[in-house]
Amino acid sequence: MKKLLSLLAASFLLAATALAEERATPQDAEELVTTAVSYLKKHGAEKAYKEFQNRSGPFIYKDLYVMVYDLNGKCLAHGADPSRVGKALIDSKDPDGRFFIKERLEMARAKGKGWQDYKFKNPATGKVEAKTSYFEKVGDVVVAAGAYKP
Repeated sequence: MKKLLSLLAASFLLAATALAEERATPQDAEELVTTAVSYLKKHGAEKAYKEFQNRSGPFIYKDLYVMVYDLNGKCLAHGADPSRVGKALIDSKDPDGRFFIKERLEMARAKGKGWQDYKFKNPATGKVEAKTSYFEKVGDVVVAAGAYKP
C-alpha cells in the first residue's frame, strides 16, 4: 500500500509540474505584447492580425495568445477564439460581472498601457480562471495578452 501511495504522490507531482510548465507568466504576456506591437507597426494591421491568429505561429505561446480590440470594443484579432473577431464586445462581462473589455479600453485611453485582472475561460484547461493581462494602446487599437493565474 505504501508503494502505491508513493507512486500516486509521484504521479501527482509530475502532473502538477507539467501543468505549471504549460502556464505562461505575466512577464511572458508583457513580452508577447511588446513583440506583437512591433510586428503590427512593421507589417501593418492586415498581416499582423492574421499572424496573431496563426495557431502554429509565434504569437500563441503555452496558454498565451494575442487579442486586439479597437477603441469601440470591436475585436480585430483573437488568438484563442477567432469567432470573436468582427464582433462588438464592449459589453462583455466576466463571471464576476466586470465589463472587462470596456475597463481595458478605458485604462488604455487614460494610461496607454498597463495591467488588468479579470476572469476568462482558459483555452488550455477549458475552465474559467483568474487572469492578468498586459495591454498597450497603439494608435486606435489595444493589443493585449494575459497570463492565467495558478
